[in-house]
Amino acid sequence: MASYAVKTHNVEESRMRVGVLTGGGDCPGLNAVIRAVVRRGIKDYGYEFIGFRDGWRGPLEGATKPLDISAVRGILPRGGTILGSSRTNLMKIEGGVERVKDNMAGLGVDALVAIGGEDTLGVARQLHDSGVNVIGVPKTIDNDLNATDYTFGFDTAVNIATEAIDRLHTTAESHHRALVVEVMGRHAGWIALHSGMAAGANVILIPERPFDIDQVVKYVESRFETQYAPIIVVAEGAHPQEGQMELATGEKDAFGHVRLGGIGQALAEEIEQRTGKESRSVVLGHVQRGGTPSAFDRVLATRLGVNAIEAVHEKSFGNMVALQGTDIVRVDLSEATDTLKTVPPERYEEAEVFFG
Repeated sequence: MASYAVKTHNVEESRMRVGVLTGGGDCPGLNAVIRAVVRRGIKDYGYEFIGFRDGWRGPLEGATKPLDISAVRGILPRGGTILGSSRTNLMKIEGGVERVKDNMAGLGVDALVAIGGEDTLGVARQLHDSGVNVIGVPKTIDNDLNATDYTFGFDTAVNIATEAIDRLHTTAESHHRALVVEVMGRHAGWIALHSGMAAGANVILIPERPFDIDQVVKYVESRFETQYAPIIVVAEGAHPQEGQMELATGEKDAFGHVRLGGIGQALAEEIEQRTGKESRSVVLGHVQRGGTPSAFDRVLATRLGVNAIEAVHEKSFGNMVALQGTDIVRVDLSEATDTLKTVPPERYEEAEVFFG
């Protein structure tokens, strides 16, 4: 690792070539990061940029796309990613790390900006340990990456979910139904917590707190007694105390995550059976992470991109840029990926005040 660092340290700044990739699920704000990295890097440092296509598949297979000023024009408000993404896990591919290093060397890439969540940055961390110059940028709508207060994409996802729940209130009350709204959140309930509180949900269920179905039913019945229809917001990874209602396909992705789904429907059926009241489930799914990013996410993504290329310039490799308070700081990739940031009990207790 030391020889690699010394070797790249001597690269002339004007000739430095930087690779950029986006991994994992798409997320509003990815293009804003790419734009900021390229604009800052070319304008201030004279760097060259090369985009790797489809996450870690790009450097693994040498699949690239030119990145210059013209390539990033007009992409600030666009959702998704112009580079494409995938859930390729090169750590499970024999010789994957060496192939990436060989391809980067062959392309003359001196440093890499990896934009992604827990899995993407976990790979970035291992690559850095293997001698690759990497800077991480945190991305996930779930807001569950450690060492950063917020990740871009989260604000957009919460706004989309909140608007949907606002609309569902009126149809639920018109038909005197209970509506269960399933939002994303495998291990962390941040989207459910924020959107549920913002939209006045009657119950919020998150993975961090196994729920008591009897208590949920009591909240539902209490709401109906007031002549209003209940809205239950549930994260996809939420499950009851007895563990009998969580549904999963059993299939796993390249990083070993079981594909979840069905808790909203199961909960709606259980509520209807127990209360005799008509209940329906709505799964917001991928609509939460599609489309144009919010103003907050555009600004945050832009600031992270600007600071990421500054970290490259200062050769602060092995770090991730992060938001702490109102400042963009650098933290070790290990600090960002060792543990997930989950909803603390005191935050959930604030929401419980409004249940029922």
